[in-house]
Amino acid sequence: MMKIAALSLLAGSAAAFAPTTNVVRSTALNAEKSTSLPFMNRPPLLDGSMAGDVGFDPLGLSNIDDVGIDLYWLREAEIKHCRLAMMAVTGMIWVELFGPAPGCEAATAKCQMDAFWQLWNSHPQYIGALFIFVMMAEAVSGIATTLGRESGDREPGYFGFGSQFSSDDMKAKEIANGRLAMWAAAGLLVQGCSNHMGGIEALGAAFGN
Repeated sequence: MMKIAALSLLAGSAAAFAPTTNVVRSTALNAEKSTSLPFMNRPPLLDGSMAGDVGFDPLGLSNIDDVGIDLYWLREAEIKHCRLAMMAVTGMIWVELFGPAPGCEAATAKCQMDAFWQLWNSHPQYIGALFIFVMMAEAVSGIATTLGRESGDREPGYFGFGSQFSSDDMKAKEIANGRLAMWAAAGLLVQGCSNHMGGIEALGAAFGN
């Protein structure tokens, strides 16, 4: 009789733990996968509600919230750099094709890194004025981001104009083209430092060879 009771207790104990294991396995198997990286789970905060969100965050940056940087700040920074990169790439190609802007005639190099130093040597006050403008713009942007993050009333990247381009489709296009422009700007700068050629010039040389 004692043996039967002992076996019953052991069987009950094993059965008590069995459902927990099944739940864990089921949760792991049913976890939603990232759209961009199907072999990884989707980051919890990247639920697809933001424009351009395809669950790409292999470094887990979207989960950083203990150093004062959260998803709101990261999206604000991404939009800012997207817009800056799109303007930068357009300016690099325009200047290479059509020449420097009025007042910047000294910047004749097709490589924009070389053109920067030409302008620095001839008109350093232009560079200084640019730095002052950037500091003022960053101050305004920082205040807007901080207040918007605290109140929750401001969408990242919104500064009160361009509301006609605020549709979900236009937001997705801005992010997609901005990400492409960041890669393009980085490529133009790196190749300019390495071979001192403009982007169009280097492209022509690559196809010419």
